Amino acid sequence: MAVYTDISDEELRAFLAGFDLGEALSFKGIAEGVENSNFLLETEAGRFILTVYEKRVRAEELPYFLGLMGWLADQGFPSARPVLDRSGQVLQSLRGKPAALAQFLPGLSVRRPSVAQCREAGEGLAWLHQAGQGYGGRRANDLGQSAWGEFFAPLGPAAEGLKPGLASVVAADLDHLASHWPQDLPSGVIHADFFPDNVFFREGRFSAAIDFYFACDDFLAYDLAVTLNAWCFEPSGDFNVTAGKALLAGYEKRRPLSRAERAALPVLAHGAAMRFFLTRLADWGPVPDGALVRPKDPLEYERKLAVHRAGLSILSDPA
Repeated sequence: MAVYTDISDEELRAFLAGFDLGEALSFKGIAEGVENSNFLLETEAGRFILTVYEKRVRAEELPYFLGLMGWLADQGFPSARPVLDRSGQVLQSLRGKPAALAQFLPGLSVRRPSVAQCREAGEGLAWLHQAGQGYGGRRANDLGQSAWGEFFAPLGPAAEGLKPGLASVVAADLDHLASHWPQDLPSGVIHADFFPDNVFFREGRFSAAIDFYFACDDFLAYDLAVTLNAWCFEPSGDFNVTAGKALLAGYEKRRPLSRAERAALPVLAHGAAMRFFLTRLADWGPVPDGALVRPKDPLEYERKLAVHRAGLSILSDPA
């Protein structure tokens, strides 16, 4: 989440006129993240999140994301349900950009997950994968393995600027991933961005997942690999084996991995680290004047790439 687009009081009042939510009581921007402009809105009817869609999100894909959020909520998964206006529409417009309201979900994200929270996150991810079964929408992963080579092509100089020699190392990684990427693993709806800031807890238990704007159809085990990278590394760059085992155990409590999925986890985790290194590298530059945004350091994921390059046997060993 972030804030790129400022909304005036008059614009907010006109926007809310299309809903049966009463008047606005408070309205403030949310600074975390880098993708869309997000605001916490409280009205006479309750609390909501207003999102104005920016950057990578394409307007034609929003029905997939918003429909998925509603589908998951219908299945009992704790996803923020989009709010319909008086005419039954979800998608709106603000400042000429697509926008939508969703229910506010209570809970807190964590900055430094405990082992117990990693276990809860793993179980929550498996729950999401189960709840997503049967969703009628389809969206290819446009940031998946087949896109990484082309994505990196213009970023070589930026990689060299971070660390001399890094461009050739990344190019070798990409070749390795292309030749070792698995085929025919169980697939379905994945979150693709199941980071600690997108997961809520209440009283130590998983309570919700938010920010589905990278969701797509891909290997379920790839989503697990993204999550292992996001939750189980120390600030030093070391992989926390205890946290990793807990997250895997939590996931398999709801959805046991197949032998093929377990065997593929090391290369999937390597690839998941590459995906976030590349997008962080692309974002690592000037931001719009006045934007409340904190670009994320690509070197964090460069260090994770180095760990996966050396191999992590825990990921392929049976739990």
